[in-house]
Amino acid sequence: MKDDQFLDALQKGNLIDETVATKLKREVLLSGRLAEEIIYERRLIDDVVLANFKSQLYGVPYQKIDFDNFDDKLLELIPEETVRTYAVTPISRAENLFVIGMLHPDDQKAQDALKFIARRGHFNLGIYLISYTDWQGILRKYSPYKSVLEAAVRSLNVKSNDGGRGVVSLEERNQASLEEAPIIRIVADTLKEAVEGHASDVHVEPQENYLRIRFRIDGELHEIASLPLEIAQAVVSRIKVISNLKIDETRIPQDGRFRSRILNREIDFRVATFPTPLGEKVAIRILDSTVGLKTFDQLGLVGRNLEIIKKGLAKPFGMIIVSGPTGSGKSTTLYSLLQTLNNENVNIVSLEDPVEYFISGLNQSQVRPEIGYDFASGLRQILRQDPDVIMVGEIRDNETAGLAIHAALTGHIVLSTLHTNNAAGVIPRLIDMKVEPFLLPAALNLMVAQRLVPLLCENCKAPLEAPPAIQKEIKHALENLPSEIAGQYKEPYKIYRAVGCNKCNQKGFSGRIALFEVFEMSHAVEAIIISDPTAEKLLAETRKQNMITLRQDGVLKALAGKISIEGVFRETSDD
Repeated sequence: MKDDQFLDALQKGNLIDETVATKLKREVLLSGRLAEEIIYERRLIDDVVLANFKSQLYGVPYQKIDFDNFDDKLLELIPEETVRTYAVTPISRAENLFVIGMLHPDDQKAQDALKFIARRGHFNLGIYLISYTDWQGILRKYSPYKSVLEAAVRSLNVKSNDGGRGVVSLEERNQASLEEAPIIRIVADTLKEAVEGHASDVHVEPQENYLRIRFRIDGELHEIASLPLEIAQAVVSRIKVISNLKIDETRIPQDGRFRSRILNREIDFRVATFPTPLGEKVAIRILDSTVGLKTFDQLGLVGRNLEIIKKGLAKPFGMIIVSGPTGSGKSTTLYSLLQTLNNENVNIVSLEDPVEYFISGLNQSQVRPEIGYDFASGLRQILRQDPDVIMVGEIRDNETAGLAIHAALTGHIVLSTLHTNNAAGVIPRLIDMKVEPFLLPAALNLMVAQRLVPLLCENCKAPLEAPPAIQKEIKHALENLPSEIAGQYKEPYKIYRAVGCNKCNQKGFSGRIALFEVFEMSHAVEAIIISDPTAEKLLAETRKQNMITLRQDGVLKALAGKISIEGVFRETSDD
């Protein structure tokens, strides 16, 4: 089926609207990529929903792969190259029946390849349709990371050697010397494993006796591998080469970035080196736009909070400020808000430090304080670019705060972040930054606070009745919620606990979701700002607005089985 026909079918099935379909058709034409690949990358349609739709469309039954009980010996029956090229997977085998999964069951070349495998193995084929996620899961089974690393280390004949060539690709084994090739392999496979494992950061850390590789997954660091200390310098040098950093400079920190194609996706990597007595430490931030750009539902914005956000975005001007500590997902939320506003009739200009995700349709700029191009000076220039929507990565100083308020008052939508403990704290913080209080009611539309908590693994989470102490806490949180929300839950309250399975690597968690509280500007809030904008009075007003607090939003998500109640209590306070 051609891409245009496929997109028309999705539109007819109400999975995408006409605007999205038109944009995708244009992008497919210009890029030469498959429509389904773009849909998956941008998470436009849930993976399983799309698979079920394709099952009906092609008349091929959908089968979810059971990775907990998957027989790895099946991998010997289909070469990795075939799995990767034709988007097929082994599923199971019983006597002479070999069950195969296909991502594109209408692909004639893939069908021919499978028929050849069947003839060679003297067995019959059973064909099912699979999801993109399951296909990727099978691919990961073909390339065990640690065994690759061990083989690369064994092949090394020198301790530390890197020629310092200016390269862009992660893998250049055809051009590399015998000494360089294993180091290139180690770095490339480490980054590939990090992307496949949905890590947000990679830490390369020299220890006293070994080189430690750690991934940050779902907010927590995990040691993934240990390498001989003798190759630490070579590994760091390789990372510096692809990041265009100075190899011979080891005394001061350096920052760089590079882009590479992994799993058919363009991934940006932000690199920061840091000198230590044992050698240079490297932190690599993985900026995968297919992971970072989320829908409101994926963020955790639902119900009343979502309604208020949508109402705020519909206003022609004003500020929306997202607050929270470092690492709470503020930037991800801003990008999601921008995606909602992003269309060809709107000029969106952003000022970021750094630009984490490059988004089509946005005019993005990175500040460079070392040359005098900071948030304040950049914001002045943005106002000369005829913007409709302005995104300022962070309000850090009085000057930036004043300029952002001015922009909101002069007919622009302004999105930014601020470091405060809660939504109500945004107002006192801006006043502390010398913003005139009388300007705030007209400039501020919404104040949003958020925290990140781990998502329970859907495959293994287990329900249980909450202990008496937790029952009391849940009841207290629900008491102050509107009756139409609190009335949905009855005692005794049921929560869920993390168990652990192969799918989540025995952690019991997979991914993260945000807790939100959304505070609206109102006439009552305006009166408080003008008279006596204390934190106590503003918090009292949030209760009168029936604002769902971070704690309450967390309790609701815990009762819905999305997160653990322990994660809620750890990340929130009882206001």
